[in-house]
Amino acid sequence: MSSMDLERLKMTGAGRAMAVLTSGGDAQGMNAAVRAVTRMGIYVGAQVYLIYEGYQGLVDGGDNIKLAHWHSVTNIIQQGGTVIGSARCKTFPTREGRLAAAFNLVKKGITNLCVCGGDGSLTGANVFRSEWSSLLEELVEKGRITDTLAKQHDHLNIVGLVGSIDNDFCGTDMTIGADSALHRIMEIIDAIMTTAQRYLALVSALASGADWLLIPESPPQEGWEDRMCSRLESRTKGSRLNIIIVAEGAIDRSGKPISSTYVKDLVVKRLGYDTRVTILGHVQRGGTPSAFDRILSSKLGVEAVIALMEASPGTPACVIGLSGNHPVRLPLMECVEMTKLVQKAMNEKRFDEAVKLRGGSFENNWNIYKLLAFQKPSQSESNFSLAVLNVGAPAAGMNSAARSAVRLALAQGHKVYAVNDGYQGLANGAVFEMEWHSVAGWTGQGGSLLGTKRTLPNKHMEKIVETISKFNISALLVIGGFEAYEGVLQLFEARSRYDELCIPMCVIPATISNNVPGTDFSLGADTAVNAAMEGCDKIKQSASGTKRRVFVVETMGGFCGYLATSTGIAVGADAAYIFEDPFNIHDLKTNVEHLSEKMKKDIQRGLILRNEKCHENYTTDFIHKLYSSEGKGIFDCRVNVLGHLQQGGAPSPFDRNFGTKLGVRAIQWISERFQENFRQGRVFTNSPDTACVLGLNRKVIKFTPVAELKAVTDFEHRMPKVQWWYNLRPMLKMLAKYQTSFCEYVPGEIEHVTRRSISIDSGF
Repeated sequence: MSSMDLERLKMTGAGRAMAVLTSGGDAQGMNAAVRAVTRMGIYVGAQVYLIYEGYQGLVDGGDNIKLAHWHSVTNIIQQGGTVIGSARCKTFPTREGRLAAAFNLVKKGITNLCVCGGDGSLTGANVFRSEWSSLLEELVEKGRITDTLAKQHDHLNIVGLVGSIDNDFCGTDMTIGADSALHRIMEIIDAIMTTAQRYLALVSALASGADWLLIPESPPQEGWEDRMCSRLESRTKGSRLNIIIVAEGAIDRSGKPISSTYVKDLVVKRLGYDTRVTILGHVQRGGTPSAFDRILSSKLGVEAVIALMEASPGTPACVIGLSGNHPVRLPLMECVEMTKLVQKAMNEKRFDEAVKLRGGSFENNWNIYKLLAFQKPSQSESNFSLAVLNVGAPAAGMNSAARSAVRLALAQGHKVYAVNDGYQGLANGAVFEMEWHSVAGWTGQGGSLLGTKRTLPNKHMEKIVETISKFNISALLVIGGFEAYEGVLQLFEARSRYDELCIPMCVIPATISNNVPGTDFSLGADTAVNAAMEGCDKIKQSASGTKRRVFVVETMGGFCGYLATSTGIAVGADAAYIFEDPFNIHDLKTNVEHLSEKMKKDIQRGLILRNEKCHENYTTDFIHKLYSSEGKGIFDCRVNVLGHLQQGGAPSPFDRNFGTKLGVRAIQWISERFQENFRQGRVFTNSPDTACVLGLNRKVIKFTPVAELKAVTDFEHRMPKVQWWYNLRPMLKMLAKYQTSFCEYVPGEIEHVTRRSISIDSGF
């Protein structure tokens, strides 16, 4: 969309009325969606109404439908649930209920409706839309509205946002609320023995390394009780805790329900283990939304408004979904019909098909869980060995990747060495052999258990080659940040001098800065954004009840502004200064004046984020003093440096799951290279495609040669030359009430929902 297109959008929005409602069960992130829809609607010149208590409020009308202002949605982004309510409604499914709803919308002049809810809520919205003309005709016949009024509101545009913790809506990679629910589960996973929804159960099992998992889409084979008890007995060595996760609706092959109580009684009777049952239930819906859900909801909310403004009478109802990192428009009923096919397949006991219909991510997660859960160390050794090392600063998810890589490699018969302290440890010979139980319990631990340093290999090349030769290392798996990538590039370029370096080398990006070329996301970045977000939430809360106050908060990230930008969106920051978006003293002055005007009215707290290397001269201290001086008499100012708290803590569910999947994929790739390049008793390869970064690019997990990435890398500032997330900047500024250009904004494309489209693994 060009800036001229934005002006056209504002002309289209001027004078139009739209409304937003939330329906069904609460899902964390709904408030962020309501906030984004409201503010983007106002931004394009539309009148925006908030419908309280879901469809019930739509049917009842009156004070349940209120005109919103910019400040109506202030300070709600961090709140769980939905501030406008989502009451169940028995009357809307009836013709009489929908007739009342249509009357209430027409009275307000509303012909654009954004519905945030599950598939039932969205299906109801589509029925409402399809009946709109006949509903208005009936209202005219009954004398409740005039024929002129009916003609002025002759069609209803509907756009849906999927708010559901289950992540069971076909077509979108993630639904609003699913990531937050995973956060709730992972916070207490070490103490639970059963959990709820299917997607949540699967990803929780993968992220926690659960010993047994029961889900309805893939019931266990007959005799599962014996196999489970045998597995638990074999796992007691080296582990004091066994975790069994039972999804809601779990059944056996005959369709008989499997309850958590049945599993508990079975374990107690067969094994005599002290067994406890914890049913999470609505705990999964509670708490503050995760950073992912806040950012996702904001992106989808903005796109929903654009879709409504661009809709015509012939435009079918659509759902705004996520495809990779980008919002897309999905035909609503295509999504609903595909979602229904899952339950139909399960009812007909076509369980393998049900797993496929749940989508590529679900199927891949399930296959990787089975691969890791039921593998054992191989009794026969292969001819190959590999070394695993961490490079750069510690990042959450490093240990998850190392664990899955080590176990799969051992299961395939490879010898696995761990290296302490990165390339420097490799040069010093700090190498030791790994066993199956060496990585037990690693998934949920933060930091780097292998030890990591930033040292690059160039100064230690001779010693590194000696170590590789001494231990007969056939491949390197390097888990780390920019130094990991740059180091493998140096090793690749040294192949012409050292035959020992002609081995497969794979980089799994892991850094809170998210600055490694070849991937949209690095391990640790999601955890870091959540840590920074939680810190900012607490900082803002510390000023509740005080006079107007502005906080200047410094984030990490080096020269890369991903952490500051993502955190800024997640916490509703008033500004986020980054290196990639140049600014001068005039911009700073404008920002101070803009915030001062907001603080004079309804805003009590302001939040300014500054990336640690955004500007050589405009330091955090300088910006703090500037805001303090210019805001004198309007607000006072405080400064906070978040520092290394952004690196610490347990990995987020995304980083655990993503790390586990990347570790598995890396070993599969390395094993393939072993077979292709084994000759004369050793592995030898010098082709560029055997030294790669393993990354997620939009929806594809792929290997990109480091030699190819060199051309797109800004080595001076240690980041890619082009970064996908930069397009989020206009949204950040718009939500902070800046008149910003959307010339960089790329509107969502229409994607049809087919078996082929849902088969792609998005990485989530």
